[in-house]
Amino acid sequence: MKSILSIVSAFIISFSLSAQTFNVSKDNSTIDWKAAKVSGEHFGKVNIKSGSLKFKNDLLTSGEFTVDMPTITVENIQGEWADKLKGHLNSEDFFSTAKFKEAKLVTKSVKSTGTNQYEVTANLTIKGITKEVVFPASLSVEGNNVQGKASIKIDRTKYDIKYGSGSFFEGLGDKMIYDEFTLDVNLIGMKAGN
Repeated sequence: MKSILSIVSAFIISFSLSAQTFNVSKDNSTIDWKAAKVSGEHFGKVNIKSGSLKFKNDLLTSGEFTVDMPTITVENIQGEWADKLKGHLNSEDFFSTAKFKEAKLVTKSVKSTGTNQYEVTANLTIKGITKEVVFPASLSVEGNNVQGKASIKIDRTKYDIKYGSGSFFEGLGDKMIYDEFTLDVNLIGMKAGN
């Protein structure tokens, strides 16, 4: 009986050492968004509300993030024009943040492509609509800390954001907004329990 308990205890200890969960710091992590139109581009930030990453033997196995959509900012213009654009992004033409306060990303699969490099397949939910996205990510564990970067290209029309899209409206001229926008994510996290 003792030997069985010893084996089970050793297995549990071994598993707990190799499997690690890191909680993402919402204060130190950032998400930068960038969207382009025929006549230029706009960019800003949006806050992470919560997130976690799971590793086994220092390899990423899964992750989950929630984004606080009403925190979206505009940084390439100032004053009244920035306020107007921010209001428009929060409106039903774009992200409907009064109704859909959160966006969510949950990994489906993770493939290692090199040292600290991954191809991530995930479900991304925006405005209550969930679609699959695939993107590269780099993540490294150092002791109780994790750092990572990812760049995610998103076709907004898949999430019923069609305002100014040349795919759905004709004659937009220089008012046309490209369908794809980019999220550049910088993550900093700490091992759960620390």
